[in-house]
Amino acid sequence: MSIPRQVFEFLKMGSMAHARWEIETSMSIMRSRKKLLVLLAMLLPILAVSFATAADMIGGKEAYAPSFYSTYIFVVSIAIGLCAGLITGCIGAGGGFIITPALMAAGVKGILAVGTDLFHIFAKAIMGTAVHKRLGNVSGKLAIAFLVGSGGGTFIGGAINKALYNYDPNLSDFFISSIYAVILGFLGFYGLIDFIKLSRAKGAATADAHGGTSGLTKLAVSVQNLNIPPSITFDEDFVPGGRKISGVVVALGGVVVGFLAAIMGVGGGFVTFPMFVYVFGVSSMTTVGTDILQIIFTAGLASIAQYAIYGYVFYTLAMGMLLGSLIGIQVGALTTKVVKGIHIRGFYAVSILAGFVNRAATLPKKLVEFEVINVSKPTVKMIESVGNVLFWIVVGIFAVWVISKFVMNIGKLRGDYDEYIKATLVKGEV
Repeated sequence: MSIPRQVFEFLKMGSMAHARWEIETSMSIMRSRKKLLVLLAMLLPILAVSFATAADMIGGKEAYAPSFYSTYIFVVSIAIGLCAGLITGCIGAGGGFIITPALMAAGVKGILAVGTDLFHIFAKAIMGTAVHKRLGNVSGKLAIAFLVGSGGGTFIGGAINKALYNYDPNLSDFFISSIYAVILGFLGFYGLIDFIKLSRAKGAATADAHGGTSGLTKLAVSVQNLNIPPSITFDEDFVPGGRKISGVVVALGGVVVGFLAAIMGVGGGFVTFPMFVYVFGVSSMTTVGTDILQIIFTAGLASIAQYAIYGYVFYTLAMGMLLGSLIGIQVGALTTKVVKGIHIRGFYAVSILAGFVNRAATLPKKLVEFEVINVSKPTVKMIESVGNVLFWIVVGIFAVWVISKFVMNIGKLRGDYDEYIKATLVKGEV
């Protein structure tokens, strides 16, 4: 397997793990009356503000300074959350990747989109994450070392985003769009190649099975053999005497996760899972519990300490996305019962590529503004418009397709709903 292919599998597995957390968190919120009341209490004042003509200004470049806001953009935030939730619930991966690009496509500045997405993840985490039995498998030393690193990473990533924005808001947007274009392009093209190969193969029905053994990867063995003090012992419940790893290595991994979370606004969960399992050699049980903790603390620290206190969080949009995603995840997850897995794989690739095209299409305009290239303004405007339109068309078609499948099969799905919820929550507690 080539290195690019390994990187693709690494990111895809991480994205799937994060999607499982999103689905479980959504189920936890939607099945709890107390949590629904809390959500309603949070939404009521925001709904009032959203539809009040006297309150058009929220967020901004400076702390608490105004940025244009309207009821329309609040409705758009619900739609964005809904589409992201449908992708997460139906595909089981990738939904979180389109939120920041979608907000930017709707006209929100990149730094506001990142800060708002992080706050939305943080709000969902503290509302929906229950203390499961599996959290007993979290290694305290492992978690502390990782969170120290991820905390430092959020400060580095947040500082870069703020410095670029304060220097030139266009440079900040260019930086964020470039990162998303590279990552989404990489995931999208490899995902499309996967889909084409599987659609031609006779064994496509079993293509969702993932290989691998319960043992350590060669990389994990090498990492655990690094003799850099202090050493941390973990997984004592699964391996006699436990395994050991350098706390410095774990902290450096946390720095990477925190940095990506603060730069992209995605919580970092899509990197934590594959990093712990394939690089550090941590058991899945311990990894899952640590991932839950890191999402709460990393997203919380990044969104509040790096963005909210500087006025870079659009609270109204965050709550709109939370509302939309909770609904979307429920619909998307149930729809998987009545659609073919190969179709889901295809939509995963196309939706990720749509995000890539959208962000890549904004780059020529920025390069012209920086006087790096010489292209006419009508041309770069047309490129940006085409990328924007294609993005919304693809996401819209996917949303309509999933919702139509849900509506057409609602009779069948209604009978399965309670069993599905119970099964999902039981899996989360194992």
